[in-house]
Order: sequence, then structure tokens, then C-alpha cells
Amino acid sequence: MQPYIVARSLDGFKAANGIWVNPDYGFSDCPSPHIVCIPDFFVNPGESVAGMYEPEARWLKRSHEDGAMLASACSGAVLLGEAGLLVDCEATIHWGYVATLSNNYPGVRVRVDRSLVLSGEAQRIVMAGGGSSWQDLALYLIARFVGLKEAMEVAKVYMLQWHDLGQQPFASLMSLRQSTDAVINTCQAWLAMNYKTRAPVAAMVALSGLPERSFVRRFIKAAGMTPLNYVHAVRLEEAKQILETTDLPIEALANEMGYEDASFFGRLFRRETGITPAHYRLRLFPEREPDLAQLMEPSHAPGIIH
Repeated sequence: MQPYIVARSLDGFKAANGIWVNPDYGFSDCPSPHIVCIPDFFVNPGESVAGMYEPEARWLKRSHEDGAMLASACSGAVLLGEAGLLVDCEATIHWGYVATLSNNYPGVRVRVDRSLVLSGEAQRIVMAGGGSSWQDLALYLIARFVGLKEAMEVAKVYMLQWHDLGQQPFASLMSLRQSTDAVINTCQAWLAMNYKTRAPVAAMVALSGLPERSFVRRFIKAAGMTPLNYVHAVRLEEAKQILETTDLPIEALANEMGYEDASFFGRLFRRETGITPAHYRLRLFPEREPDLAQLMEPSHAPGIIH
């Protein structure tokens, strides 16, 4: 990555924390960016900034139209609203600025409970809430544009831990991106509500109205993975939420996710996250007494067969 600073003027300025900022380019002469990172800026909670940042809003909108990924931290999401990019979209922001978004940009759905939110066409807008969630944002961008391995190395070097404690949360976010292919998008939306179905891939093929081979090719092109792997990804993300919020036994959880074989579910979960479901829950809630039987690793774990 080759970062540079873009501003409406090349004149340097001192930020609120006393750090001197020297822009590298103005809006009219900067190279076309692949990623635009919007930092937080001062705005009184709840107040409108309408008209105050028109040059920035125009440039952000143009960059997005040209294919750039827009990433905001904390109050930076307000500029996405000013650019008209949050209409009927989910968003996140520091809790102190929820009213700033909801009062001034009708249709935006603020998810203050989420550390990261992906929105917009092809999910090319990613927002981080307040505090240290900018670290989650940085790791996500590295994973998406450089590679998961590199993101994990950065996390290890700087001793950062992803907010949901999964071993591969970046992959989970990327794997569940929505497709711009209308047929595949319809199937993804159906799966989100019907992932427990006994034969979800066959059901999606029927829903699409396409021959099976054509469906699989279009699905891989649109979602970046096979339909079956996508089903597993959706189920595992839902399983994480249940592990985080309930005491449901692992065997019952496997059944809830549509897996009749709890051991298969356990191996799948471990392959994708690096830890067992029981360890995942224990890392989230160390005060809970672990089920030793669930924490035991089998001496031989056969490969997962699809």
C-alpha cells in the first residue's frame, strides 16, 4: 500500500491534537485511490454540518463512483452521509454521534452495537465505531486488499485482537458480502433466513431457476466461493452469535445450524476459526465453567467431506 493525504487545499494545518498535517494532493490532482480512509473530525453531537464540507463530499462521491472503497472511523461516517452514500444503508459510528447520523440523514440505520459495518453497492463502504475499532478497520482492509495471512501477522506484531475473538473474522466478513448479481443476491437473502434447511444448495438452485452447473458458476463468480462453502460460512457466523449470547449446548447448537452430526459441526468450526465452539465461548466468557468433554480434542479428526 502507498498511502497519501488528500485535502481541499495543499496548505498544511495543525490538527486538534497539535500534530501538523501536510497534504500530499488536492482533490483535483490526486491519483485515483483504491481505498479512501476518512478520519474522525470534530462535530458537536447531534448538530448538522450541511454545506460545511461540500468539496469533501463531492470528492468522496466521485471516488466511490470510480470504484474506490470508502472507510470511515468514528465521526468520519458523517462525511459519508454528506456525500449521500448512506441512504437506506446500515451504518455505525461512535455512540456519541448516533444522533448526528440519524437526525440529519433520513433512511440511515445506525447499528451502534456493531464495531464494523459494511454497506453500499458491492459493500464498498466500511465504517468503524469509536475508540479502538479503527484497529479492526485497519485489519479488515489489510485482509481484504492484501491478504488474510498478512492481516493476522499485523495483528500478532501489534498484539491486536479482533473484537469478536474469532480466529478468522476478516474472512467471515468478506465471505458474506452480498452480490450485485440479482439472481444470486436473491438466493443469498433467502439463505439468510433459511440456513437451517436440510438441503439449502438444492433449494437455492431451484429458487434461481438456473441449471445447477450454471448456478454454481454464477454463484462462485458473484460470491467468491462455492454455494456449499457459503452455506457453511452463514451457519458458522450465526453459530458465533449464539455462542456469544446463549448457553445453548454445542450439540443442540449444531442441530440449530442444520447439522445432524455435532462432531462434523465441531470439526468445521475448528477448521474455520482455529478453535472449538466450546473454546470460543470460553474465551468470550472465561468466568463460565467449561464443559471438559466439549473441550477435549479427538485423537483423530478426519477431513471434512462435502
